[in-house]
Amino acid sequence: MSKLENSVKLGVMTLAIMNVTAVVSLRGLPAEAEYGLSSAFYYLFAAIVFLIPTSFVAAELAAMFQDKQGGVFRWVGEAFGKRIGFLAIWLQWVESTIWYPTVLTFGAVSLAFIGADSAKDMALASNKIYTLIVVLAIYWTATYISLKGLGWVSKVARIGGLVGTIIPAALLIVLAIVYLVSGGKSQMDFGGSFFPDIAKLDNLVLASGIFLFYAGMEMTGIHVKDMENPTKSYPKAVFIGAIMTVLIFVLGTFALGIIIPQKDINLTQSLLVGFDNYLAYIHASWLSPVIAIALAFGVLAGVLTWVSGPSKGIFAVGKAGYLPPFMQKTNNIGVQKNILYIQGGLVTFLSLLFVVMPSVQSFYQILSQLTVLLYLIMYLLMFAAAIYLRYNMKSAARPFRIGSSGNGLMWIVSGVGFLGSLLAFVLSFIPPAQIAVGSNTVWYAVLIIGCIVVVGAPFIIYSMRKPHWEDKDSKFEPFHWEEK
Repeated sequence: MSKLENSVKLGVMTLAIMNVTAVVSLRGLPAEAEYGLSSAFYYLFAAIVFLIPTSFVAAELAAMFQDKQGGVFRWVGEAFGKRIGFLAIWLQWVESTIWYPTVLTFGAVSLAFIGADSAKDMALASNKIYTLIVVLAIYWTATYISLKGLGWVSKVARIGGLVGTIIPAALLIVLAIVYLVSGGKSQMDFGGSFFPDIAKLDNLVLASGIFLFYAGMEMTGIHVKDMENPTKSYPKAVFIGAIMTVLIFVLGTFALGIIIPQKDINLTQSLLVGFDNYLAYIHASWLSPVIAIALAFGVLAGVLTWVSGPSKGIFAVGKAGYLPPFMQKTNNIGVQKNILYIQGGLVTFLSLLFVVMPSVQSFYQILSQLTVLLYLIMYLLMFAAAIYLRYNMKSAARPFRIGSSGNGLMWIVSGVGFLGSLLAFVLSFIPPAQIAVGSNTVWYAVLIIGCIVVVGAPFIIYSMRKPHWEDKDSKFEPFHWEEK
């Protein structure tokens, strides 16, 4: 790294905004608008027991191993061995693969609302064949582009984040304020209870999805070493970023609840319907197609980045001898082509679940829940590893440390994160009361069998490893217990 690169340091607000950009997505707002005023409780609860612990734990682990490859494979592997480390990074890759159909479903719905007739737009958005075709077309287009090289994708992603997320979020909130100030009637009962009725467990399922809204904060932990005085600056950036994230989610959710009656909220369509209703109120319906295109562009830009992102992590680990040579193949510009093809095959298979689910909305929900379950297993491993390494690697340098001395604060932070993740994991199995998911047997079968297959696969692959799987050009650093 050059002296110039070393001299560049991130400020508190810069990292806070990076955290917001990495986490915030508008596609999940309708799911929480179901809960009215109590949605704010869920957002705050998840931020305290998941978002902040994840940020702090990831920062300590990233700083500890800042000069070694592997990410979550390294963090968990240093604590519990290669087999469990491989499980962690496998879950991160497969989780993102299952995530594509859900985010692309939202993209397909956004594109459906480009038309001028809202009734026809809503009918098209509910059409399973249309959605399936668009999801697959966009995904394989993104894969094709990824195989051609991603030099321009970062620019598209930055523009897409601004145009497709930040600006629409701000506009949605402003429109809600204008609507209320000018005498519009709120569909949300602000006189309701802030605290939810926890006696109804099936009503908590959609709320558990908030944990997935906040997922990804471990990615920004790598920047802890790029700050001046990270011990003080990083916590400030985390808290500011968390507050900004929670405000966007809470106010955005309220904005939808204000304009759409609770009984009419739809997980895949309500964001677009909300914009349509607000714009019709201010006599600016001509803007609706523009918003739809912007939201779809935001989705496409995000997918272009993620199609190759997590696959690069497991590709690097695979070259160290954890994946067969077939999955280490690259094209002439070094892109991990076979992993992308396998990933595309999984996305195609999952998208075909449309034919057995009763609606686009139920398909969207069951894949979202499976994604939550798999990602939470990875987080459970990460929180446990952070505590374990405090005792197993006592003398290791920690440029950022949770607590100035002792392990008490680490136990609290990681313990809260672990228990919060475990609670969300259990709740995610309960079929939601708000959505017709068809047979409960299908619901449980997809989630349970999905978890068993995905968690079991890396152990089978690990047990089948052969010496010739290791790429001779791989420079994957040994674990600390191997160096000893």
